Amino acid sequence: MRKHTFSKEERLCSKRLIDNLFRNGSSFFIYPYRVTYLHVEEPATKVQVLFSVPKRRFRLSVQRNRIKRRMREAYRLQKYEFIQQMTQTSGSGLAVAVQYVGNADCDYHVMHERMAEVLKKLLEAYNT
Repeated sequence: MRKHTFSKEERLCSKRLIDNLFRNGSSFFIYPYRVTYLHVEEPATKVQVLFSVPKRRFRLSVQRNRIKRRMREAYRLQKYEFIQQMTQTSGSGLAVAVQYVGNADCDYHVMHERMAEVLKKLLEAYNT
């Protein structure tokens, strides 16, 4: 049985890499997410992910944290197949920022389905 974890190594924390991601990365939009990604030549892990929710739209930290928790959970449950397909191709890594751009709090099932679409599109972008 595989473990569905989201460890510290998989989180994007490097300020230098985050700045480079938003400066030089490519992006696409799948509601309620805006995804920015960048190929990394010497990755710490295969994929590093950053989740963010704007304070401007969700003033209460309780709301922002709930949305981020749901985003992480949707990613955590679906990342295994995504990373497994990535390892079959090239040796470079991927830095990803997933931003929530919806105006209201979405249902978890919608977020889960859209995260699957995001991962599918990221895989296509990674292979090209």
